[in-house]
Amino acid sequence: MGTLSYTATISLDGYVADATGDFQWSGPSDEVFQLHIDRMGLVSTEVLGRNTYLLMKYWEADPDDDSWGAAEDEFARRWRRLEKVVVSSTLSPDQLAPDRARLVRTLDLTDLEQIVRDAPGEVEIFGPSTASAAIRAGMVRDFRFFIVPKAVGGGLSALPDDAHLDLSLVEHHIFDNGLTYLHYRSR
Repeated sequence: MGTLSYTATISLDGYVADATGDFQWSGPSDEVFQLHIDRMGLVSTEVLGRNTYLLMKYWEADPDDDSWGAAEDEFARRWRRLEKVVVSSTLSPDQLAPDRARLVRTLDLTDLEQIVRDAPGEVEIFGPSTASAAIRAGMVRDFRFFIVPKAVGGGLSALPDDAHLDLSLVEHHIFDNGLTYLHYRSR
């Protein structure tokens, strides 16, 4: 049986993207990227929405120009081994990577509970829209926030407005670039 986690890179004022949808300000430094690689070792399954899946599809194939270094190669290797559950009413199965990805049109909490129950490790729900119902229902055990020292003034919130959380700090790290990593667990 797995556990459910939610990871987000957010602005200081709590947004994963600004009001125009831009999130380029959240790009990780080499040191932060290494932590992403390390934490991927715990994850067996990703649950993600259409936009996040299409963004992460970048990691499904090596670039033609050998522009990746060792860290990118390792992240891609770990990403490709994950089971992926893609929640979308608009994608078709032929738009998914052929291995280890399955499409579900909707994701209710009962379905998500079954995915977590069947997983051999951590299930990471990726994207605030996809994660919101699970967060509200108290299903998420671990919250991992990468907080960028920048306020964007509005946009896509990392947490639903009506979320009520009681969390305990498990781990934290402050990086040289001022980014703070906070790992919380539900009490």
